[in-house]
Amino acid sequence: MAGVLYVVATPIGNLGDLTVRAREVLAEADLVAAEDTRHTMRLLDHYGLQARLESLHDHSSTRRIEQIVARVADGDTVALVSDAGTPLISDPGFELVRAAREADLDVRPVPGACAATAALSVAGLPTDRFRFCGFPPAKAAARERFLTELAGASATLVLYESSHRVVATLAALADAFGSGRPAFVAREMTKRFEQYVRGSLGSLAEAVAAGEIPTKGEFVLVVGGAPEGRADDGTLRELLAVLLEELPASRAARVAARLSGRPRKECFAIAEALRGG
Repeated sequence: MAGVLYVVATPIGNLGDLTVRAREVLAEADLVAAEDTRHTMRLLDHYGLQARLESLHDHSSTRRIEQIVARVADGDTVALVSDAGTPLISDPGFELVRAAREADLDVRPVPGACAATAALSVAGLPTDRFRFCGFPPAKAAARERFLTELAGASATLVLYESSHRVVATLAALADAFGSGRPAFVAREMTKRFEQYVRGSLGSLAEAVAAGEIPTKGEFVLVVGGAPEGRADDGTLRELLAVLLEELPASRAARVAARLSGRPRKECFAIAEALRGG
């Protein structure tokens, strides 16, 4: 009989968050496929667990994936883990799970920690509809296009970001979505120096840039969805036309963004077009 591929969630910081069931699966597995075997070994050692470890990451060969699938097909129990949280959620493992599903094998989740849902649960922003967006692109132009596409989404957005890009990303979010959009920063969740701050995108961008929120550790950004009262193009043009009678384009765009819920950059582009026309 074929075995089972377990997708096992591991702690995102506090090692006490490993579930009892996850410990049992890791202890009984014939093989643990790990993103980083050294990292997973520390977790296993903490609980006194013995397991055979093999690495499985984004750069693993097709042959490695085929070998693991073959082991499950032959009856082995394999546990897939990433360095932290739930595998496949911005972590490796998709190719293995897809291959196992295509081979009609038994794939089962062992639920547990996930940084996205952990941050969402304490952000104080709507949770009835949310959209997980992973890591924004690293390059500025690609990141701007990525965020522009999300600006009109009405669902709450959840993004991951690294410490060395969080300043630029929060500034880009405030520019693309409007500085007044409600948002939440979760830093180093469940770890010794965990920090949670809620505010507007503008205030959070300023706090990170000023060092009030240290640029150290791992970040989850939760952003409120676009307001339902978001002005349509016609209404926005009418608003900007009136504002431009009294204000320069930059200030008119700032006021219009605050009143309409539209991004400041978008308002400025329309203001420039109206002024030029």
